[in-house]
Amino acid sequence: MRVLKIFSTFLGVLLISCGSTTRTISESTTEEAASNSVIINDMTEEGFFSGTIVYSDKEGDCAYVIEVDSEDHSYMLDPINLDTSFMKDGEKVWFKFNGLRMMNRCDKANPVSIVEMKKKEE
Repeated sequence: MRVLKIFSTFLGVLLISCGSTTRTISESTTEEAASNSVIINDMTEEGFFSGTIVYSDKEGDCAYVIEVDSEDHSYMLDPINLDTSFMKDGEKVWFKFNGLRMMNRCDKANPVSIVEMKKKEE
């Protein structure tokens, strides 16, 4: 009988502690989402675009392009002056660019000059 009381008490404490952890995780996730939303709004108001660095070693492709994150559609840009510190496949970045009036160096991306680039904080 005593073992049953101890077991039920332990089970009750376990259930209560799991419930409080779930609330804490839920609250922190909501706070992070709100914080990310503020960062996205601030960066876009400053003129930054969101993108991902993509590496390709296929013939006819540019080695590094930026896949622009867009709600409408996805498109690629060929940064002619990409800093070597950003040459990492899958790197998430914020960037400003100027379009260039020159021939494309590859089929899938338009050439651009990077004005400013920042690594995304995740």
